Amino acid sequence: MPDPDTTAPTAASAAPGSTPGSTPGPAVAPPGRRERKKAATRRAIADAALRLFLERGYDDVGIREIADAADVSTTTLFKHFPVKEALVLDEDADQEARLLAAVRERPRGRSIPAALREHALRDRMAAAGGDDRFTPFFDLVDSTPALRDYVQGMWLRHSRALARVIAEESGLPADDPACAALAHFALEAPRAARGHDDPRQAITRAFDLLENGWHAVAAG
Repeated sequence: MPDPDTTAPTAASAAPGSTPGSTPGPAVAPPGRRERKKAATRRAIADAALRLFLERGYDDVGIREIADAADVSTTTLFKHFPVKEALVLDEDADQEARLLAAVRERPRGRSIPAALREHALRDRMAAAGGDDRFTPFFDLVDSTPALRDYVQGMWLRHSRALARVIAEESGLPADDPACAALAHFALEAPRAARGHDDPRQAITRAFDLLENGWHAVAAG
């Protein structure tokens, strides 16, 4: 289960598709049997945790119960998820990698705000429509202080990492406040669009504003 302001619950998450006009990346070898088994175990644990948390609440479900539901030992569970919060928000590193790749690997001529807009619409919104657990997942996180704090920590890490990459790609100082501002608002746009009648339009309009502001920074 990933960051609730990044995408939908794990079972609905799709691998990021290629953007029209983008250059295909290097071919990736399929995972071996051991890696597939580890991934399947991790998914089983995460799905069991989400099911139990949605049924009974985060604080009322114990680690041993989750391990039993996934048919693994608690030792195995902790190998995959070192803290309980990670059971709900388990794609932190993958999400950050996709976010940074959206900037680093954008097609020639595409602006940074445009690349982040495409990432927001593709990876941060598209998965939400196909999973009926999406709203309960948000409710779970929003109603659980430990999860809210964990999400905030993730959000800050992603924002700082994105600001650094924006600065690198733009030839600006690492501490340039414009890079920090663009990173902040690019991550905030999908959160601000939650509950809007047309979230995609809301995100697009927000990024139109960011594009105009960033154009002035880049031109300077």
